[in-house]
Amino acid sequence: MAPPAPPKRGKRWVWVLVILILIAAAMYYFWPRIKTLIPAQPVPTAGGRGRGGGGATPVVATRATKGDIQIYENGLGAVTPIYTVTVKSRVDGQLMTVSFKEGQLVHKNDTLLVIDPRPYQVALDQAEGNLIRDQALLKNANVDLDRYKVLLKQEAVPEQTYATQEALVKQDEGIVKTDQAAIDSAKLNLVYCHITSPIDGVVGLRLVDPGNIVHATDTNGLLVITQIDPISVIFEMAEDQLPPVLQKLHAGQKLPVQAWDRDNKNKIADGTLETIDNQIDPTTGTLRLRAIFSNPTLRLFPSQFVNTRLLVDTHHNVTIVENAAIQRSGSNTYVWLVNPDATVSIRTVNVGTTEGDRAEVLSGLNPGDEVVMVGVDKLQDGGRVNAQVPGEAPANPNPGGTGKAGKSGKKRS
Repeated sequence: MAPPAPPKRGKRWVWVLVILILIAAAMYYFWPRIKTLIPAQPVPTAGGRGRGGGGATPVVATRATKGDIQIYENGLGAVTPIYTVTVKSRVDGQLMTVSFKEGQLVHKNDTLLVIDPRPYQVALDQAEGNLIRDQALLKNANVDLDRYKVLLKQEAVPEQTYATQEALVKQDEGIVKTDQAAIDSAKLNLVYCHITSPIDGVVGLRLVDPGNIVHATDTNGLLVITQIDPISVIFEMAEDQLPPVLQKLHAGQKLPVQAWDRDNKNKIADGTLETIDNQIDPTTGTLRLRAIFSNPTLRLFPSQFVNTRLLVDTHHNVTIVENAAIQRSGSNTYVWLVNPDATVSIRTVNVGTTEGDRAEVLSGLNPGDEVVMVGVDKLQDGGRVNAQVPGEAPANPNPGGTGKAGKSGKKRS
């Protein structure tokens, strides 16, 4: 009798596959219920030993301080020389000498140009000769007048002769005076041949070269001199900002003015308000003001555009905080206040003057209060934070990690 045939191996693998499918389906169905029975294990965090304990949000904070804050009125201005002179010739003649270099700093009464003086020297000599001749004629006429005066008393000459001689003397006196005027004019023309600087300033580019014939009636000048030090800045201010400025000017106060570059990032110079214009521009509602700046290094250049800051007042002993800590939502202004227990809360504040990156807090904060400056987008009211104030040492660590910041303290070095 033949032994029975062994079962086929392919049927075993079919059953194994069926069993695995059933197990997977059971796990898929029952796993959510099993997962809820497994207790969750706490995950240690790197901030568990820092301020506020585990789960604290790291932020950068700042402290409100007590100090002074200045109130500025900002404006736009242009550097304008106090004096700009276009030097022209007052006589006709050939330009002989140029005694300056372009861009040179010159002083008042320095010789700049020389025009050929010879024609005017000849005119002077001629006028002096005419004066000598006419003085001699006047002297002779006076002698004759004295003689006719004696003869008239003796009735030796007619009265008409004496009157004619008297008129001749007057005529000669007028000629002598005219001669003297011609001499003075010739001397003045000789002075005009030597052209000097009327002010202290910097010479611009030369407009006429030596050898050219220049005339007193020429439209263009010979050179331009601009006063550089001191120099002024003319800027504009809205008319509603004017009353406090006028009040201080009438009281005799000197108001400081700062000049900043085009990007308003670098201060160029410090000056003082000199004067204001006498009328408001009705089209813009602004008034022009002039400030004077010392400019020894020539950092301010004529026609340069600058931003101006006019100091109109200073608030003393006020609460000041970094402007980055001030948050705004619609019409509300608030800060995130760091509490002693390392939690944060929203504190409504009333902000006054803002100067650069500092803001004056009129109410809502006291000097020494700590507020969040960086990281506010991650905060919730009552949430814990791990705050660090720049320039201050971190808070003492809390080894227990319980989050009781009151025990760890808020000491800063």
